[in-house]
Amino acid sequence: MNRCEVNPVLAESTLPHGLPDFASITDGDFLPAFTEAMATQIAEVESIADDPRPATFHNTVEALELSGRDLARASGVFFNLVGPDTNPVRNEISQKLSTLLTDHANTIAMDGRLFTRIADLYERRDDLALTEAQERLLAKRYRESVRAGAGLGSDDQEQMRQISSRLAWLTTTFSQRILDDTNASAVLIDNEAELDGLSDGEIRAARRAAADAGHDAGYLITLELPTSQSVLTSLTDPAVRQRVFDASVRRCSRANGDDTRELVLEIVGLRARRARLLGYTDHAEYVIAEETAPDPASVTALLGELTESAMRAGGRELTRLTQLADHHIGPADLTFWLERDRRSKSAVPLDDFANYCELNMVLDRGVFHAAGELYGLRFTERLDLAGYHPDVRIWEVFSDNGRSIGLFLGDYYARPSKRGGAWMNNIVDQSTVLSTQPVVVNVLNLTKPDDDKPCLLTMDQLTTLFHEFGHALHGLLSAVDYPSQSGTSVPRDFVEFPSQVNEMWALHPDVLSHYARHHETGDPIPTELAEAARESANTETAHGTIEYLAAAVLDLAWHRITADDSIDDVEAFERAALRSAGFVGDLIPPRYRSAYFNHIFGGGYSAGYYSYIWSEVLDAETEQWFLTEGGLQRSNGQRFAEATLSRGDSVDPLVAHEKLIGRRPEIGPLLVRRGLGAVAG
Repeated sequence: MNRCEVNPVLAESTLPHGLPDFASITDGDFLPAFTEAMATQIAEVESIADDPRPATFHNTVEALELSGRDLARASGVFFNLVGPDTNPVRNEISQKLSTLLTDHANTIAMDGRLFTRIADLYERRDDLALTEAQERLLAKRYRESVRAGAGLGSDDQEQMRQISSRLAWLTTTFSQRILDDTNASAVLIDNEAELDGLSDGEIRAARRAAADAGHDAGYLITLELPTSQSVLTSLTDPAVRQRVFDASVRRCSRANGDDTRELVLEIVGLRARRARLLGYTDHAEYVIAEETAPDPASVTALLGELTESAMRAGGRELTRLTQLADHHIGPADLTFWLERDRRSKSAVPLDDFANYCELNMVLDRGVFHAAGELYGLRFTERLDLAGYHPDVRIWEVFSDNGRSIGLFLGDYYARPSKRGGAWMNNIVDQSTVLSTQPVVVNVLNLTKPDDDKPCLLTMDQLTTLFHEFGHALHGLLSAVDYPSQSGTSVPRDFVEFPSQVNEMWALHPDVLSHYARHHETGDPIPTELAEAARESANTETAHGTIEYLAAAVLDLAWHRITADDSIDDVEAFERAALRSAGFVGDLIPPRYRSAYFNHIFGGGYSAGYYSYIWSEVLDAETEQWFLTEGGLQRSNGQRFAEATLSRGDSVDPLVAHEKLIGRRPEIGPLLVRRGLGAVAG
């Protein structure tokens, strides 16, 4: 085929590191590209399955690993568009692809000829003289086939196909409804006086949002994905706080809105049916079998231990806040008074902190500086390269020997076409076998300032920026042979660990002093303000712990449902699950209620939302290791990169971590960090 006839989605990019030529691609190219790419991979798999030679690792497992390169290229483009910059056409394509790609994957995984070859190798694995990475890849391919239903009879396989296809459609629909209803639930404020407590920049952004939404007047408070909205810490008008809170918790559960409750019930029911077909008690057991946690009981025990301590701390916190407010505090008021409590305890007001955290300074002299000190990386912005949206910026990443190792894309500003939250994705996976280097993207939802104004980061936004860049480092520093083991392709309850570790540098003295300059005067941050910021960040509220734990418990409860259970009321189930886990009252709702819990019903965290706290056990230990070993030093970064960031899933991540710190991880440092150590059982 002549190059001019190649679908632009599938054309090999001539740009650095295979960055897609987004400008050459139209939405009409995607479905034809995926159709062609799937057909190509099926032909490749047919060749592998029909190979008359005896199965070897190279002609079967490695050949399967390296098949579908066109499909990987198409996925790297499309699925890095539909999350941060969707539109009705892309939504429709996403719906169609959700079932097409699931059916495609099942066709390969359930191919009896291919499974016979993989199973034969798996049974002989001890005699094959494989590397550790090859052993892990073989075992993973075998388990994936079994978990897809390759070992089932034909009738059960057909059920698996139907369940998987339906789940793909349901989860895609769930995510789209959340985005639509979150946009529709934004709160319009008529009188600027009702926005008392917000900064001038936040008020300007609210006016601009109202205008963008077609309102001739007024101010629009757009909603963030979690239940707890950051504006509630600042708005002084209790009635306005209540309006925003109500809009948040009622998302996707209103009869006249984008209701997701029937999707939730069908999703959990189908997941339970699939688990039973495969011999698992429930979906949680099915998921956790592939994670670093040993079983659901171990996860439940950890969550229970933390919940008991957190609820006691929450009672003390509520008493203190009620005394401070001198009146009853409702759910809409809690974070407002937590902020007042924090300010009352701080010897130095933190109101001025954001003035020292301008986005570009934090990126260049904070995030990138820390990566340079630890890992020897250097970032050069490529203004000649274009991303998928005008707001996307691109940096080329160089190692300390001057070698270009990949590209980093930053997409930082919120827009109606972008789903809420923050995340990292790979556009191109690193692989030495394929000679590919990583192209990764960080996506945030910061409020875009006016052209002549700076983007100033709150403490939470600063932490998120460093957190997501920790994921990016995991991708950029990957040095594995096979693409499916690259970077963040690790067990779900380990994937948050490197990103949580990177948070520790946000306020580290050697990093903060490097980037924290007043955006107007250029003056360095005062020592007392820097110390107050660190003290505040190290003081974890019971509220934050409880809202996270409630969401993790809720996730696990939904996925301990068995195929014989009958649930017909989402809210009733939610209340009962939280109550039985020890969450008494409704003062602190879960970080995500079921109807808008995208992580578990639209994303990849089903029965895995516990992973943030599970990974934090490792993170707290590793932070202590860094500090004990001297902190921000190249030698420490090199050891951490060699043990974790570069290895992806080519090694057992827990074994690698134990080698790094010299022992098995313990929960003690986490309890101290969360302020629960003194009361933990």
